[in-house]
Amino acid sequence: MSFSATLFLARAPFIKLLLPFACGILLYMYTPVPVAGCVTGFLVSGAVVLLFRTVRGYRRLKLQWIEALLVAAILVFLGMLIAACKDVRVRGDWFRNRHRPGMYFRVTLLEQPVEKNRSYKAEAAVRYLLTRDSAVTASGRIIIYFKKERQVGRLAAGDQLIFKKEPQEIRNSGNPGSFDYKRYAFMNGITHQVYLTQKEMAAAPAAEKESGCWLWLYRLRASILNILKKNIHGTKEQGLAEALLIGYRDDLDKDLLQSYNDTGVVHVIAVSGMHLGLIYWLLDLLLSPLRSRRQTRWLHPVLVLGILWIFSLLAGAAASVIRAAVMFSCMLLGKQFGHNASIYNTLAASAFLLLCYNPYWLWDVGFQLSYAAVLSIVVFYKPLYRLVTINNKLLDAVWQLCTVSMAAQILTTPLSIYHFHQFPVYFLITNLLVVPVSSVVLIGELILVLAAPVTPVAVFTGRILDGIIWWMNGVVENLSRYPFALWKGLLVSVPQVLLLYVFIVGITVGYMQQRKSGLWTAAIALCAIMGIRMVSFRNALQQEQIIVYSIPRGAAVGFIRGRDQVLYADSLAVADPAVRKNVLQPAAVCYRLQPPETVKAMPKNDRLLFGGRSVLFIGVPLDNTVYGAADLVILTGNPRLYIAELLNKVQPGQIVIDGTVPGWKARYWQQDCDALGIPCHQVLQKGAFVMNL
Repeated sequence: MSFSATLFLARAPFIKLLLPFACGILLYMYTPVPVAGCVTGFLVSGAVVLLFRTVRGYRRLKLQWIEALLVAAILVFLGMLIAACKDVRVRGDWFRNRHRPGMYFRVTLLEQPVEKNRSYKAEAAVRYLLTRDSAVTASGRIIIYFKKERQVGRLAAGDQLIFKKEPQEIRNSGNPGSFDYKRYAFMNGITHQVYLTQKEMAAAPAAEKESGCWLWLYRLRASILNILKKNIHGTKEQGLAEALLIGYRDDLDKDLLQSYNDTGVVHVIAVSGMHLGLIYWLLDLLLSPLRSRRQTRWLHPVLVLGILWIFSLLAGAAASVIRAAVMFSCMLLGKQFGHNASIYNTLAASAFLLLCYNPYWLWDVGFQLSYAAVLSIVVFYKPLYRLVTINNKLLDAVWQLCTVSMAAQILTTPLSIYHFHQFPVYFLITNLLVVPVSSVVLIGELILVLAAPVTPVAVFTGRILDGIIWWMNGVVENLSRYPFALWKGLLVSVPQVLLLYVFIVGITVGYMQQRKSGLWTAAIALCAIMGIRMVSFRNALQQEQIIVYSIPRGAAVGFIRGRDQVLYADSLAVADPAVRKNVLQPAAVCYRLQPPETVKAMPKNDRLLFGGRSVLFIGVPLDNTVYGAADLVILTGNPRLYIAELLNKVQPGQIVIDGTVPGWKARYWQQDCDALGIPCHQVLQKGAFVMNL
C-alpha cells in the first residue's frame, strides 16, 4: 500500500470500519445466520483479539496483520448481528410466530388512509393478538387495504382497529424485470397485507387510543399539509409543494413525477441533503447572533440540530434525509469542539451510524444515490470548476451550478442506470433552471408555514408560490417532451456497474495523479464492459420464450424470438398506462426487446405453434372440438368448464391460469389439477409464467 493511501485511511478511519461492517450485512442478507451464531462469532473474535493483545514486542508487530483480520471479523459479525436483530421474522413476538387460528388482531394505524383507485391504503403496526380471555403482545407492520366506504374516511393515525381476518404475505408479480415490491416492503419492516370491509373490523375503545412522539409529529405534518392545501390551489402545484417541503407524495401527479424523473431533477422533490443544507444555512444565518455571546453560544448548535432533526422526521425520515442530518450534526459538533474532520471520514461515520440503526438501508436506492452524489461532488467539483476561469460573478455562479450538477452525475450515473434503466440527457439544463427556483420555493414554503396565522400574508405568499411552481413544472414538462430527452432501455448488470466504477477511478487517478496505470486500468475495465455487453446482446438474439404476464384482471401473453415480441393481450393490458409501465416495459428492458412489439387480440379457443411447442388458449366454453396434445394450455377469461371436462378434449403438458380468471374459480381449478397430478400455475399467486424454449 502506498504512503498516500495509508495517510488517507489514517485521516478517515471510519472507512476501515465501514467496509467489513457492510460486508457483514450483505452476508446475512444472502446467507442468513441465526442470532446465536452471530453472537458467538462476535464474542469469539473479540476474545481472540484480547488474547492477541497479550503478545508483546517484535512478535506482535510482525503478526499485526492477523490482528487487523480479527478486528475485521468482529465488524463482519457485528454487521450480521445487527441485521439479524433488525429482521422482524426472527423475533419471538412477531405476530406470525404467535398467531393461532381464531385470534383477533389489534393494530394501530400509522397514517391516515390514502385513497387509491379501488381502495384506501394505510400502514399499521400490530400491537396485540386477542383471544376471548387474553391479549398477547405482538410486533410487526402490515398494509391494510380498506374497501371504499364512507366510514373509512374518518380514520386517522393513532386509531386502533380490531379484526379477525388473517393478513396474507406480500407477493411479487413475478413479471420479468419488475420491481421487487416484496423485498422493498421487507426492508421497511412490512411483511403482510390484508383487505378489510367495514363489517370485518371494529374500532378499539376510545380509551385505548395510542399516543406518543410519532403521533405528535404526524399531526404536525398533517397541519403543514393543511396549510399548503389551503394556500396553494393548483392540483399539480399543490402536490409538488407537499413533496418538496416534507416529502409527501400521495397528492403528486404521476405524469409530473415522471417528467421530473425523465429530466434528471427528481432529487428536487425528494427531500434530501440539498433541502437540509439550505435549511441549515438559513438557521445558521438567523441564529448567528447567539454565537456572539458566551452565555448563549451553546444554544446555537442545540437549536440548529433540534430544528434540523424535527424537519428530518417530518419529511418522513428517509435514508437520504437522515444521512444529511447525521452529516450536518457531525460537522456542527466538530466545529463546536474545534475539530475539522475529514469529509470522507464524516461520510463514512454517518453511513456507519445509519447502518447500525437500519442495516437494510444498504439496499435503499435513495441511500445509495445520496452517498454517491455527495462523494462525487467532494471528489470532482473542484477539478471540474478549475477547468474554466470566469471573472464575471454571475457567469461564475452559473458555472459553479453546472459543475456541481456534472460532478454529482459522475458517481450516480452507474447506479441510476442499474436501478432505472435510463439516462436523462438534458440533466444539465434542467438542473441549471430548476435547482435555483426550487430553493426559492422551499424558502417561500417555510415562510408560508410560519406566516400561516396571518391570513393576508399567507394568501399572498401562497399565490406567489403557486405561480413559481407552475412555471417550474411547465419547464420540466416541456423539456421532457423534447426529442432525445431520455435515453431509455439501458440494461447493466452488477459486474458492469462495478467495472464502471473501476473505469471512473482509473480515469480519475490517471488525470489527477498523472499515472498511466490508472488509464490502463480504465481501458481494461471499458473493454470488459463492452465484452459483457456483446455477450448479452448475443444471448438476446438467440432467446425464445413464452411469457404469461401477471396482471390483475388483465391478460397478456408474450411470444419472444430474438429481440422481437408478439403480444397477445386484452384491452386492459393494451390501454392501461400503468400495465405498460410496470409490466411490459420492464420485461422489454430485461430481454432487450426492440420496440414496438406486435400486438394482437387475446384468442378465445385457438391453438398456436411457436418454437416447436403447441400453445392452446381456452377462453370460452368448450365445444365438440378435440384438440389433442398441447404443451401449454392457457385458461383466460371466465369460461364455464371443469378440468375433468377439459381433459376429455385436451392432453395438457402444463396449465396456466391468467389474471382475468376470478379468484374462486382459479382456486377450484388449481385443486382439481393438483388432485389429477397436472402441473398448474396461477400467475396471480405464483407470479408470471416463463417457458424457456
